[in-house]
Amino acid sequence: MARILIAEDEESLRRFIARALVIDGHQVVEAGDGAEALDYLEAGRFDLLLSDIRMPVMDGIALATATADLIPAMPILLMTGFAEQRERAEPLLRIVVDVVEKPFSLPQIRQAVANALTLKAA
Repeated sequence: MARILIAEDEESLRRFIARALVIDGHQVVEAGDGAEALDYLEAGRFDLLLSDIRMPVMDGIALATATADLIPAMPILLMTGFAEQRERAEPLLRIVVDVVEKPFSLPQIRQAVANALTLKAA
């Protein structure tokens, strides 16, 4: 399946999502902030970036922008529980597949990931 990088500072949520995506057959790498995620992106190949917007060190918007510059064809899926953060992401809609609202259900995040990966394959 796909190699997915998850950038999420909330460890329990990051691990919850990672377990679900591994069950779906994906290979998952976890990062606790945007800077760590960017290091992973520079060092390896990924099929999808799934990132929270609000994180320490480097937020998801800065990470999405850097990722689009580094790997323009990579689909980027953002997550947020804050309305103002979703509004901050609107200018990025040309480089971001979607912004998933927290809290989300496991089926919702799995579907969002599947949709993002389908767009990459198209």
